[in-house]
Amino acid sequence: MKNKRIIITVTSDLCTDQRVQKVALSLQNIGFDVLLIGRKRRRSRSFTASFPFQRMKLVFEKGFFFYAEYNIRLFFRLLRLKADIQIACDTDTLIPNYLVSKIVKRKLLFDAHEIFPEVPELYNRKNVKRCWLLIEQLIFPRLQYAMTVCDSIARYYKEKYGINMKVIRNIAYLNNDLVKPLILAKDKKILLYQGALNEGRGLEWLIDCMHLLDDCVLIVIGGGPLRWDLKRRVSKQKIKDKVEFIGRILPKELVRYTKAADIGLCLLENKGLSYYYSLPNRVFDYMQAGIPILASNFPEIATIVKEHNTGVLIDHYEPEYLASVITTMLKNGKEEYSKNLKEISKLLCWEKEQEKLFELVADMVEHKYKHKK
Repeated sequence: MKNKRIIITVTSDLCTDQRVQKVALSLQNIGFDVLLIGRKRRRSRSFTASFPFQRMKLVFEKGFFFYAEYNIRLFFRLLRLKADIQIACDTDTLIPNYLVSKIVKRKLLFDAHEIFPEVPELYNRKNVKRCWLLIEQLIFPRLQYAMTVCDSIARYYKEKYGINMKVIRNIAYLNNDLVKPLILAKDKKILLYQGALNEGRGLEWLIDCMHLLDDCVLIVIGGGPLRWDLKRRVSKQKIKDKVEFIGRILPKELVRYTKAADIGLCLLENKGLSYYYSLPNRVFDYMQAGIPILASNFPEIATIVKEHNTGVLIDHYEPEYLASVITTMLKNGKEEYSKNLKEISKLLCWEKEQEKLFELVADMVEHKYKHKK
């Protein structure tokens, strides 16, 4: 009997999108034929995977014309392809997925990685925000199957549109003890940020406090629109020896950097509900690597940190205060958390979380899944 096929669509270039990679691989491992569709930027890295994928080369890379081009081309591509289930990742892929699912009678699963109209980039762009809200208002009440990354986002959409979303958190794989950490800076303490270099990620706060920290290096892993502004900020403060920008790296490389750090950083500005309710995958990446987290005291992040004692939560970010908190954490040492983190990491890992995904997809189609050895 031929395997059922699932097409997963996302607007990222796939390389560093850990959630879609994990979802695709997990579904492949239980017997689905998986196709992942994203885009290829001019500066995208090469990408390889055990499952088939397509990356569309687009004329436009951002703004209205990017979204228009991507959605139109995705619509016609989905029409040509055969599938049993389509997974639309976030609101910016929803229109073509919804239309095609209705035209050719396919099951549609919506995966909300965030509250898209509430991202910081739209915080002061009311007209653009209204367009995304209109899309949600038209389609969300009609969604039969949906999932998201945390309880707060699930509750938000339940109250707003009456839809039930299964919570499947973006948890890291159980860390392999055989993966060795990199040696990043000899005799220096490593503060690590990993993620997109976007507005509202607290990177300016971190840079501004670095001159107050002795024998520390801030390692910034990721890419995004703020990269050059942040580099100029570092240059202006004459702390190039204290801040290193690594750029985008693949998940398998990222693990070695994360394990080498002394503190993992997850500081967010309250610029919209998307960040306030977020539960970033780096919260779990740090946990799996056995390093404590310094994080914003936002609901979903706080639930994990408080319940499992995996780090420190803060509510304000003045340079002197931030430096004092980091100094105290470094003085205590990550050994204070390492034993606790090791035990918790066995409970909070993708190997367990993926079972919720399997249940959801099995409910959508007649599929008795079996793990491949």
